[in-house]
Amino acid sequence: MLFRAFSFVLVLLLISCQQPGTDISFKVTLDKAVAEGPIDGRLLLMFSNDDSAEPRFQINPGPNGQIIFGKNVEDWKPGTSVDFTAEDLGFPFEQLQDIPKGTYQAQALLHVYETFDLSTGHSVKLPMDNGEGQQWNRSPGNIYNLPVEVNIGEGTEVSLKIDQVIPPIEEPEDTQWVKHIKMRSEMLSEFYGRDMYLGAHVLLPKGFDEHPEANYPLMIFHGHFPSDFGNWRTTPPDENLEPEYSARFGVEGYNIIQQEEAYDFYRRWNAEDFPRFLIIKIQHPTPYYDDSYAVNSASQGPYGDAITYELIPHIEEQFRGIGQGWARFLYGGSTGGWEALAVQVKYPTEYNGCFAACPDPIDFRAYCLTNIYEDENAYYYPTTYKKLEVPGHRDYLGNVNTSVKDYNHLELVLGDRSRSGQQWDIWEATYSPQGEDGYPVRLWDKYTGEIDHEVADYWKENYDLRHILERDWEKLGPELQGKIHIYCGDMDNYYLNNAVYLMEDFLESTTNPYYDGEVTYGDRAEHCWNGDPDQPNHISRLRYNSMYVSKIMARIAESAPAGADLSSWLYK
Repeated sequence: MLFRAFSFVLVLLLISCQQPGTDISFKVTLDKAVAEGPIDGRLLLMFSNDDSAEPRFQINPGPNGQIIFGKNVEDWKPGTSVDFTAEDLGFPFEQLQDIPKGTYQAQALLHVYETFDLSTGHSVKLPMDNGEGQQWNRSPGNIYNLPVEVNIGEGTEVSLKIDQVIPPIEEPEDTQWVKHIKMRSEMLSEFYGRDMYLGAHVLLPKGFDEHPEANYPLMIFHGHFPSDFGNWRTTPPDENLEPEYSARFGVEGYNIIQQEEAYDFYRRWNAEDFPRFLIIKIQHPTPYYDDSYAVNSASQGPYGDAITYELIPHIEEQFRGIGQGWARFLYGGSTGGWEALAVQVKYPTEYNGCFAACPDPIDFRAYCLTNIYEDENAYYYPTTYKKLEVPGHRDYLGNVNTSVKDYNHLELVLGDRSRSGQQWDIWEATYSPQGEDGYPVRLWDKYTGEIDHEVADYWKENYDLRHILERDWEKLGPELQGKIHIYCGDMDNYYLNNAVYLMEDFLESTTNPYYDGEVTYGDRAEHCWNGDPDQPNHISRLRYNSMYVSKIMARIAESAPAGADLSSWLYK
């Protein structure tokens, strides 16, 4: 009996230690020194029990993600305060009162919004990219406080003052090999009602200055916002570099491997038998994400046309590109994989082939694990009694660590109206019609997961790549024959292989003409497998810039029109 009594007391003590705090109050003040006048934005309040980094760098939907709350502020005047209350949504705890008692590092950050008067007649408040690639926790101009220790318990009252401003980012400098382009887009500036720019990092071929007679094919790498031309290094790896462990790949010394691969690419780029190309990595962040998805959309504007008809011709003119569709090729992985395929489909004659690795959903019957046309809810499987959540992320053995609901609830805290700057919101900002308020219409209720099938039908007709190909194959087939190449791991972390299977079913059924491309899978390969059957992910992902060259050369040989320049750029 004594043991049982002791055990009962111990259980009560453990429960008491883990009880949520009650009557919690947080007040955030905007310091007069960091803001000249009233300001709009998303105010974020964060807590972490891990002091290895600032809370703002520890917010994610995974098992070790820390705590965050968010609310909109409008016309917030310097020197005044904003209160967080039980009405403000948080993640992974929905209310402040749900936070377990204990000691935390607390931090607030204002993600600043600007007003855009769109050509559609709407006025919207959005975060402008400031050279960082639309990252709320490090965007120049955002205001925050250094972390402070707080003890959350009964009747906690805490005041924070945001008095630090994230400084501007230095732009990369031109080198002998890499040039940096920034151009004002007429199309995008008209849409947004202000100057909007597109950029690119251009890798020049060996002998560019010595061969002014040469005009070059163009390889276009699509993907997330590149700060510079990555995986490129003109000097050997640093001899004294301390090896770092990559948790993502389970590889020791991955930083050394990255330098070795970057330098190896430089040496191959200069080899006598390597074809002379231009390679560009495009910068096209939007107020919704680090990347526009390279297509025209109702809420983001005409990025597809701006890239294809403004930016690429501008680069080709400046750096002696051939400037014709047969000499342009698209490649990329994940977001870039979807873009490579989508751009090829949307502009079939402007490009001569796409190499799409681990693409975002290319058939919305497999929008990860959701069929947006038939399913009623994106967060839960249909069940009789218990709620069974739809998984959002797995490893190559199938172990799940995040749900679709978790991803979306965190995004809802980071920003409403598709303004979180995260993955599910950018799909919505790209694919959805524009609402009456000027923001993208929700595909599903962000809190409950209930799907709006009218919006799903809009997605289908405009951005479901498999549906578009099947619907329009009579016209598109002759223009796309031999141009489509898709690669995906069969254990993609985000279940993207499911949509690839459906796309493959259609492509293999094509006739008049047969698509004559390729779809291949990596056995037990996770996200970003890009078609190399001999190398693991952590190696092949560093070789994007050269791994498709032989296939591009073969495509040029078989498809270039009569009289095409097939020699000026093949010097040694």
